Parts: sequence; structure tokens; C-alpha cells
Amino acid sequence: MDIRYPLKMVFMWLEGWFDRFFTPAWNPFYCLGALGYFYFWVVAASGLYLYIFFDTGIPQAYDSVEYMTHDQWYLAGVMRSLHRYASDALVVMMMMHLVREFAFDRYRGGRWYSWVTGVPMIWLVFAAGITGYWLVWDELAQYISIITTEWLDWLPIFGEPIARNFMAPSHFDGRFFTLLVFMHIALPLILLFLMWFHLQRINYSKTNPTRGLAVGTMLMLLVLSFIEPAVSHPIADLTKVPTELQLDWYYLWAYPMIEVLGPGFMWWFAFVGTVFLILIPWLPPRRRRARAVVNLENCNGCTRCYDDCPFSAIEMVKRTDGLAFEREAKVDPELCVSCGICAGACPTATPFRRASDLVPGIDLLENPIAAVREATEAAAENLSGTERIMIFDCEHALNTGKLGLPNTGSVELRCTAMLPPSFIDFVLSRNLADGVVLTGCREGQCQYRLGNEWVDGRLEGTRDPMLRKRVPRERLLKTWASPTDWRRFQAEVEAFREEIKALPEGDKPGGLKTVPGGREDKPSSTEETAA
Repeated sequence: MDIRYPLKMVFMWLEGWFDRFFTPAWNPFYCLGALGYFYFWVVAASGLYLYIFFDTGIPQAYDSVEYMTHDQWYLAGVMRSLHRYASDALVVMMMMHLVREFAFDRYRGGRWYSWVTGVPMIWLVFAAGITGYWLVWDELAQYISIITTEWLDWLPIFGEPIARNFMAPSHFDGRFFTLLVFMHIALPLILLFLMWFHLQRINYSKTNPTRGLAVGTMLMLLVLSFIEPAVSHPIADLTKVPTELQLDWYYLWAYPMIEVLGPGFMWWFAFVGTVFLILIPWLPPRRRRARAVVNLENCNGCTRCYDDCPFSAIEMVKRTDGLAFEREAKVDPELCVSCGICAGACPTATPFRRASDLVPGIDLLENPIAAVREATEAAAENLSGTERIMIFDCEHALNTGKLGLPNTGSVELRCTAMLPPSFIDFVLSRNLADGVVLTGCREGQCQYRLGNEWVDGRLEGTRDPMLRKRVPRERLLKTWASPTDWRRFQAEVEAFREEIKALPEGDKPGGLKTVPGGREDKPSSTEETAA
């Protein structure tokens, strides 16, 4: 069995409980990457404050840290603890983010770039943290310096063993701390550059968690800093071997392994592990789905697909076919993940078209909008009575077709945002069903990042294409559901069915309706052609 499936189920189960207690907006699982960015800035800000008081040299480095910890505990000491715990939290968020993206299969195809650029960030985070522990120059720093340099000495690139410098005081002076300070500042700066690089192929990227989540986690770190302040071991003494140490297992877990297994093994472990992580997007090779294609005969360069693509796979270029439009959409096949969100944004992807083939300005070859219309009509043929439900779901979320709900049709989509809002109008106005249910990945779990958000905007009338006002909203249910939410989903659909049953006879779908303001909501030009 694919290891990703049980991991995914674990995440879905945990996230479901967190949704209950914190709501999706404050669920930390949905903001792992953003929380990592937040903790990075907390580390950077607290580190700048600590740098004011830090002094290089022996024993000045240790003494300055002790001054911050004990003499000015109320501010500098809290900053030191905050710096420590935010660094640990950064490691936790980074690793959880990596495992979660792997579990939800969000690292292959057009998403390989973000995964691969994230691998060197792991090295930089650990290197920056280790140099920070080194700067304190207590017994833990002495242990780190000896093990690290012995690990580096295994590589035949140094003229003489650098570990010798940490075996006796005569070989060691304060200039080394100047180099450490430089490294401890330079590594986060390089990391910041890679963090920017990491998001270059992600449209509408969010690097800040919600305000409530940021404030809540910040308060949690501050409380921890007061309750359990970070303290140093005794000052390093190169004439003695440290015997009892309190390791920070978030950053220093590899050091006991180096001692037990040897430097050579750990070099091979690090090399093979890094290469494996880089190659994961292609192990095993993934069958590439056909990318979105542009049909210039139906593309007027409106930019809706360009605006909605979550992965910057569409660009607007100068017109090439001579039609009277300035621009046309162009798909980058290396960035496209075949989600179909662009087709759902295209104003020509309306199911009302009958006079001509249903070929939108942009569409998927393997799962075109025309096939969605055919599947919808086929599902409607098996429905009868006055409580018919048509469900549109996402292939990455709850498989509603397997629930066996009575008098219910189910159409599976690549992403729920692939469905143009006009399909809801089509189902109700053509009397294919008495109610429509839209469902997909749980809020915060969208396989394609922005599908849920775009669907919400289209239904609420804040994003094109919008759901027309003539569509009776009481016959529409939107509920996001993962595979672990099947009981809740089933109960909501049955409750929705009862609501439909209770609607008055005069509120049947179909026909033109008068909207607020007295304006008649007429069909679009494509619908008029179809009629």
C-alpha cells in the first residue's frame, strides 16, 4: 500500500479535530508553511536584539549570554528563550509541512520546483541553529564543536585536522567567534533568499498566518519563555570532557548518531538522504496528465484563467491568430498541474451551448467541460421524483458516488473550481435535479490550493464568473468534506433533501426570474444561441 494514504488519513483525522476546536481559519495544519515564515521572523527579530548584548571572545561570549539570561532576565532573557523556542517551532513546522505535502501528493508534476527548492532550506535551518548553540560557548557548545569538526575532518579537504583547535586552549582564540557570528547571520540571509525563491511558481502565495493564529502562537511561545527559560550549561573547558548534557533534540538529534555510527556513516546518510529527497518527485515516474489547452476561436483574452491559476501556469501574450483581441492565453505545460480551474473560470465554458460544440477558450483534453455536461445529463437520467440531488465533487476529496445516497447523482471533477457556476443554473433550470450540492476538499486542504476560495467567490458574486442571481440559492448546498467526513456529509445532504421537499410548489427551478431592482435576469449570449 502507498505510504502516502495512511499519512493522509492521519492528517485528515487530526485536522478534523482541530477544525472543531479552532475553526479552519485558526487551524495550524492549514498554515504550516506560513507559520514557518512567521517563526523565522520571530527568530530574526529576537536574534537582532540579542546581538546588541553579545560579545565575542573567551570567556566574553559565555559571560554576555549569562548576563542576558540572569541579570536582564525580564527582557534579554525572555528574548533568548523566545529565540530558542521559535527556532524549535520553525523546525517542527518545516518538517510537518514537508511530510504533509508528501502525504497529500503535492510535490510531483508541476509542483516539483517548490519541493526541490525546499530541500536546501532544511540544511540551512539546521546549520543556522547549530552555529547559534555554538556561540554560547558552554559545555554543550564544546561538545558540538568537537563532534562537528570530527565530522568535517572525515572529508579529505582540510590540510590538517580542524578538530585539533578544540582539544586544547592554546589552539583556540576569540577570532573564531567572529567567524561564527558571521555564519549565524549569513545563513539566515541565504535562507531568506531561498524562501523567496521557493514561492516563485506559486500564485497568490500566503506567507503570513491568520492574525489570531499568529497572536495565539506568539503568546504560547512567550508563556513558555517565562515558565521554562533557556539556560546555559557550565562554561566550556577544553581540558575536560563534558559528561552530562541536555541536548536540543530538534536541532542536535544527529550528534549522538555521529558518535555511535561514525562520521563516515553520517556523511553517507546525509548525502543519500538529500539526493533521495530531491529525486522524490520523480520516484516512481508519474504518468503526466494532459495539460490545459487554449482554443483561440473561443478565447477573447479576458484574463480570467490567468487570474485564477494557482500555479502561474498561464500567461497572457500578444494575439497570434489575427482576431480583434489584444491578447490570448498561453499555457506553460511544465507548470500546469491539470486541475481544470482555468476551464471553470472561462466565460465560454457554459453548458447551455447547443448550436455549437462545447469547446471553451481553455479546457482539459482528458476531462473537458463537454464531458462534464454529458456526465451531468447521464447522472440525471437515473433520478426521479421531487427530491432529486445532483452532487459535484472533487476527485481528491470525499467520493460521494460510493455513499449510495438515494435519488442522488454524482459527477466527479478534477477540482470543484473546475465547474463553471453556469452548471448550477443548467441543472436547475433544465430540471435535471431539484437541488445541487457542491463539495470538495475540506477547507484548508484544497489539493490545488485555491479551489475552495475561488468557488466561494463565484457563489458570493465577488469573483468572475459569478453565479447568476436568478438561481434559487435555497436549492444549492455547498459543504466541504474530506473522506473522513462522510457521516457529516451524508447527514447534511439528507437535511438538504428535507429542505427541498418543504419548498413551496411555486419555487420550482427553471424559467426566468425577476431579481432585486426589477431587472429581468436574461440569459447570456451563449445561452440565447443555445436556445
